[in-house]
Amino acid sequence: MIPEFSLEGKTALITGGGRGIGRAMALVFAEAGARVVVTARSVDQIEAVAAEIESGGGRALALACDVADSAQVDRTVEEATDLLGGIDILVNNAGVVTVGPTVPVPSPPENFDWRWSPDERMSDADFRRIISTNLEGAFYMARAVGPQMIERRSGKVINVASTSANLAFPYEAAYAPSKAAVQMLTKVLALEWGAYNVNVNAISPGWFRTEMTEPGFKDPIIAESRIASLPLGRLTDARDLGLLAVYLASPASDWMTGQVIVLDGGESAIAYAN
Repeated sequence: MIPEFSLEGKTALITGGGRGIGRAMALVFAEAGARVVVTARSVDQIEAVAAEIESGGGRALALACDVADSAQVDRTVEEATDLLGGIDILVNNAGVVTVGPTVPVPSPPENFDWRWSPDERMSDADFRRIISTNLEGAFYMARAVGPQMIERRSGKVINVASTSANLAFPYEAAYAPSKAAVQMLTKVLALEWGAYNVNVNAISPGWFRTEMTEPGFKDPIIAESRIASLPLGRLTDARDLGLLAVYLASPASDWMTGQVIVLDGGESAIAYAN
């Protein structure tokens, strides 16, 4: 391995690490030599990921945490720090995706995986659930981990945004703004923490086939059209996101901060007509 890409001796905390993108990142981080703290609300999932890492010779710790609860976040960071001696890398990956109209629509499109009926408006609870997990969760985690990174004058924070932060899609009136805010949170923290040698960057994924996005591919016609619209004409494995995350977590990216890197098969390069 090129030395600058090694994570040997580092501890990484990954939220939403029980499945999909988070699981892929956790496994690749372990391959790169990091001790991995896997967090999510589902205990069974994170314990399975931790066991998979340890069966491969790595070291992992599974800690249940709802990132929307700031008290749980503080306790989780404290426990991980006590057990492993500090957090060098934070990956804010936990998130929820929902599709639903802001207000009732008279002619709803077919084949959408509606979170709520197109005859209903978005509820306060649904709006808060998305914002709390996607934006507030990233903020709470960064706030909890930041002080030790600043004191140590070393650290890497990686926030997972989405191409929905820049490419508007209908029926994402909570999700898209939450991810756009994550991108701006990345830039603000990069400015605040740069003087202390803490790098803060974001990854903006496009379409990856995971448990969370699978409903969007249930219709073969929609799935084929999405894939065909990508300049590369294909999807890829979530492992590719893990490989990019390793770069952002490693010394190889020490001079990069405040950036949002898009990994979407070229979708964001397309000039969509209005």
